[in-house]
Amino acid sequence: MSRRLHSLNNVGARRVASDAATDSVEMERKACGGNDRARGMRVLLHGQQCYMAMDRFRRERERNKRYTFGDQWSDMICVDGRRMTEEQYILSQGHIPLKNNLIQKLVSSVVGVYIKQSTEPTCIARDREEQKLGETMSTALQYNMQVNRMTELNARSLEEFLISGFIVHRKYHGWKEDREDCWTDFVQPDNFFIDPNMRDVRGWDCAIVGEIHDVDFNEIALKFAKSPEDYKRLGDIYAACAAREGRGVLSSWNEFGFLQDKSGMSFLVPADPSLCRVIEIWRKETKERYRVHDWNSGEVYKIDPEDYGEMVEEENARRLMEGMELGMPREDIPLIEAEWFVDNFWYYYFLSPFGDILDEGETPYRHKSHPYVWRAYPFIDGEIHSFVGNIVDQQRYVNRLITLHDWALRASAKGLLMIPEDTIPDGMSPEDFADTWARFNGVIVYKPSRSGEKPHQVANNSTHIGINELLSIQLKLFEDISGVSGALQGKPGYAGMSASLYSMQTENSTTTIMDLLNSYSSFEREAALKDVKNIQQFYPDKKTISIAGKKSSVVYDPEKIADVEYDISVVPSMQTPVYRAIMNDFLMQIWDKQQITLKEMLEVGDFPFADTLLQSINAEEERRAAAPAPDPKAPAPSPQYLADLGQASRQAQAMADPQALAMLENSLQQ
Repeated sequence: MSRRLHSLNNVGARRVASDAATDSVEMERKACGGNDRARGMRVLLHGQQCYMAMDRFRRERERNKRYTFGDQWSDMICVDGRRMTEEQYILSQGHIPLKNNLIQKLVSSVVGVYIKQSTEPTCIARDREEQKLGETMSTALQYNMQVNRMTELNARSLEEFLISGFIVHRKYHGWKEDREDCWTDFVQPDNFFIDPNMRDVRGWDCAIVGEIHDVDFNEIALKFAKSPEDYKRLGDIYAACAAREGRGVLSSWNEFGFLQDKSGMSFLVPADPSLCRVIEIWRKETKERYRVHDWNSGEVYKIDPEDYGEMVEEENARRLMEGMELGMPREDIPLIEAEWFVDNFWYYYFLSPFGDILDEGETPYRHKSHPYVWRAYPFIDGEIHSFVGNIVDQQRYVNRLITLHDWALRASAKGLLMIPEDTIPDGMSPEDFADTWARFNGVIVYKPSRSGEKPHQVANNSTHIGINELLSIQLKLFEDISGVSGALQGKPGYAGMSASLYSMQTENSTTTIMDLLNSYSSFEREAALKDVKNIQQFYPDKKTISIAGKKSSVVYDPEKIADVEYDISVVPSMQTPVYRAIMNDFLMQIWDKQQITLKEMLEVGDFPFADTLLQSINAEEERRAAAPAPDPKAPAPSPQYLADLGQASRQAQAMADPQALAMLENSLQQ
């Protein structure tokens, strides 16, 4: 009796999307009655709330930046009911606001320590059998870092991290500099906002991020216009910008790089009226999906409910039919298992200030996240406290002591000449008397007064009033609070200090800032990991990748590398002088033992003359390869000729005649 195999489509219920309110995007669309502008305005208001929640951070960042770059008397004070800056108050008193900028030197010292460490990210494949692919991905990552000039960008990012305690990069794929590649952009922290309810220092509980873009209308059209109708719609939204109205207005009341009033920065209105404002918002949305486990391939992935019938039920029916035909037991047939769940995914919006949705959709990136990488320090209870913010008060007190010392010097008597009135000779004015008194070899003839008083000068020593001691204490506290000691700043040690002791002090001085540098290294690892994911997704073609400054190259094969999981490790760079010296010394040792050739040593090593010598060796090899081969039909030399040649060789060696040896070598070659 034949056994009939029923299809799961007949014996099981086909699963479709349920009526559960799990699709947050669709629910918001229904709540707005299908009006996209109303829906965009709701998203825009959510982003504005997050942006306004970071107002205190932006004001503190602006203050820290002013103190770092020398504008240290601009804090507002109230004097007799009038609000003015400290600089205006000091000038109104007839004094000069003095300052001694110590913060910038400390910031430069920490950035110098980072540059001196010279680290670079390295890809490590989680499967040790795929480590060779990890080395290839490391080369591709270093190539991408060179394209984006990441050495300079990371140094400036650390400077921003010290000033504000917050740093953001944007990782994306697109056209830039006349080429299509994976790019990294530095994001202005004033234009960026994150979830104010976030508390995880890693950012894993973040539900919304966004950025404000002020761009030219041509860039808007380039990115969002896919048809003439789209271009017309964009022109209606940004009518003033499209007509180039207000072009050049900004330069009339703002200096280059300096806005007059940053406290009034708006979320909706750009400072330059000739630019178009676009608000980019990424939010976590929800939707019902199926988590699928394919026992045949071992893959785990997600599918939408509308794909369940085709990708699960029909595929399982096909496998059951094939398994039965092959005589496999039903329990041994590898089927696909699916589990319903509510999925969290990142959804992006590009919005105009009027609520128009310029573009929207689920994240196009394979890493399933937003394109931003950010790091806040220390982010305890969502608070950001920068390195510079901790030493602003010490800088203010140093400036006050310097100004107070200047006031004391200006108010004290310095060479005051006191003349009894009856001692001034007849016919001489007090001014003439003073000029003669101060003249070199001056002589004044006068009659002594009845009181016996003589002219004398009064000089008040106002330097020893305790200001110098207070200033020395503040400078010492400045180093103690910041953690950047004199050894870390490169100051010379005391006389007789040993080099080992000074080196130990320099190493120990980095202990207080190690946590800060470690947090920044964590940011670099996350940024490099997102770069790797973008490279795997957007480098579709097989190509040869070479790093500038290195002689070796690798072949990037996307079919082998695309699905490999990597971990990122930040290690010391191989381009440091110490590493190059160690590597060259090791190569010289194994070359002396004849374990490698001279050409291999020059190709792997880092010698200043390697390229020139390699060119000479390659040219000599090409010359020898192009030389005519010996004729196999040529007669062999006679025994008498070989005997005479050997006798000439022995005589040349005995005489040690260089010319004879050269003639012998030419004869042997012929």
